[in-house]
Amino acid sequence: MIRQLLYSFLALFLMGCPSNNSDISNKSRVEIAKDENENNLRKMLYEKGIDYEQCEIYLRAFKLEEDLEVWAKNIADDNFTFIKSYNFCTNSGVLGPKRRQGDSQIPEGVYHIDRFNPQSRFYLSLGLNYPNKSDLYFAHKTRPGDNIFIHGDCVSIGCIAITDEKIKELYTLANQAQTNGQAKIRVDIFPIRFNREISKNYLPELAEYEENISFWQNLETIYFDFENNRKLREVKVNETGMYQFD
Repeated sequence: MIRQLLYSFLALFLMGCPSNNSDISNKSRVEIAKDENENNLRKMLYEKGIDYEQCEIYLRAFKLEEDLEVWAKNIADDNFTFIKSYNFCTNSGVLGPKRRQGDSQIPEGVYHIDRFNPQSRFYLSLGLNYPNKSDLYFAHKTRPGDNIFIHGDCVSIGCIAITDEKIKELYTLANQAQTNGQAKIRVDIFPIRFNREISKNYLPELAEYEENISFWQNLETIYFDFENNRKLREVKVNETGMYQFD
């Protein structure tokens, strides 16, 4: 009798436990990321004068400095405000654009997020529209490469890896910007910060400089246009594969 009562009690106990665990396990990675980060993101933006439900974002990365910057603004505003930056967890390739499949290069150029991947091998990931029109002009004609992401974990063969914890926050913010109506979240990737000292003194020392000088000078105009105005102007690709303002 006592044994039966113990078994009954144990059965009731076990029946009651899974409900909470089930709720947790049934949550998607996106939901978990949002639960963990939304309040902090709201506060972070509020302190910069930006409404979470009205935010748009802009990302720019610097390969030499291994730094991914997040900028944001209200939909009705023109000027972006710096929010924070994420260090790359690791890097791959060298300075210079991606030009073929398998070169392990992180691309350089003007991109946008073209897909959200909630079940990435690297926890969560944000896909970039590489190869774009400029890349297709310069890259290998049949094997330019593809599937470039900003993602979690700490491995890279041409992607920007920022760890699981950081991608949770960034993915949540990007997802909210999309929910707010931002159709294209722009992502500019530069080889370096084009400040005057580096442009004049550092780049000429690079072995890759001669090969990429025209392309880097083209990217430099994109960098300084935003740096001086904190605004994003529409950028298109001309018939020679170079970026130009619309």
